[in-house]
Amino acid sequence: MANTLSSILPVIYEAADTVSRELTGFIPATFRNSTAERAGLNQTITYPVVPSMTAADITPAATPSSGTDMTVGSGSMTISKSRKVSFNWTGEEQTSISNGDRPQLANVLRDQFTQAMRTLVNEIEADLWAAAYKGASRAYGTAGTTPFGTAGDLSDFAGVRQILDDNGSPQTDLHLVLGGAAMANLRGKQSVLFKVNEAGTAEFLRMGMIGEVMGLNLHNSAGVTVHTKGSGASYQLNLGAGYAVGSTSFAVDTGSGTILAGDIITNSQAGRDANKYVVNSALASSVFSIGGPGNRVAWVDNDTIAVGNSYTPNVAFHRNALHLITRAPAMPAGGDGADDVTEITDPVSNLTFQVALYRQYRQISYEVGMAWGVKAVKPNHIATLIG
Repeated sequence: MANTLSSILPVIYEAADTVSRELTGFIPATFRNSTAERAGLNQTITYPVVPSMTAADITPAATPSSGTDMTVGSGSMTISKSRKVSFNWTGEEQTSISNGDRPQLANVLRDQFTQAMRTLVNEIEADLWAAAYKGASRAYGTAGTTPFGTAGDLSDFAGVRQILDDNGSPQTDLHLVLGGAAMANLRGKQSVLFKVNEAGTAEFLRMGMIGEVMGLNLHNSAGVTVHTKGSGASYQLNLGAGYAVGSTSFAVDTGSGTILAGDIITNSQAGRDANKYVVNSALASSVFSIGGPGNRVAWVDNDTIAVGNSYTPNVAFHRNALHLITRAPAMPAGGDGADDVTEITDPVSNLTFQVALYRQYRQISYEVGMAWGVKAVKPNHIATLIG
């Protein structure tokens, strides 16, 4: 086995190509800032936020009026994880595996790198899914009912697309990431998508390629699982003046139990509001919040808030609404005890892994690491498709 990484770079690159083709639908659909630069755990990264603007009357005059001053705000997100997968090789292990067959040893090493990067990629995918559905604005569908279950009925597409449209989302670069059950229904029951004369392409029918429906680019993710609802019940709004349209933070009294981030809540006052809202911040000190742009109908003091059932969150969003930042984990100045360190950028997902080799007493240790952070930065442009 080599003492530096240069001789096994082809093995590592082959592993990266293999892992990048896992069912990771969120990673290619998000806004990504992925480089080989190093970053430390809890490091904060800022981004600009341009505020809304107002219009004014055009009034003829000898000179043009001056523009309106504007303060560009900023948001921030944090490198919240710095993670590694490592494995060791002793001389005896190398000898027993290879038994004079060096290609066999290389194959095992390749598969170890494959599994290491697969582990990190799957963690990132799960983090993106959680950030997306817990940072959504509103939801469409029925808990416990897998979308696209009725043949020829594409209302699930229309429902989440309407939420994005009503919230003012850009009309391009929209994505819908589905779990396995929803994707199976789509492939098995929506024959209208297979009709070449209507779909305009044979890709979905002949090759099973995931394409675009109603402007939503479709993705499949193994990271989509079940959200278990909070136990909250019988909570009532607590504000004498009520909550105007566009409110996102709500105080409650009476009631009991938890309201969790990701829960689907409704105003159960008869005839008040049929929308399903996504909780972005869990109930704490009798206050919880929903995603922007907030409630679409004014709510009244003592209206009862109902927490929906557990469900599987599929997520539709504009690319810039969900951010992923990845970096190589921080190293001390001058390096640590690693004999060699390199960064490998996956040519498909563009995620950059740090690979380090440590020579120890009668064994060597390989480490695959990455630091990352995720954030739903624009709830207005994220909608949940309930399953």
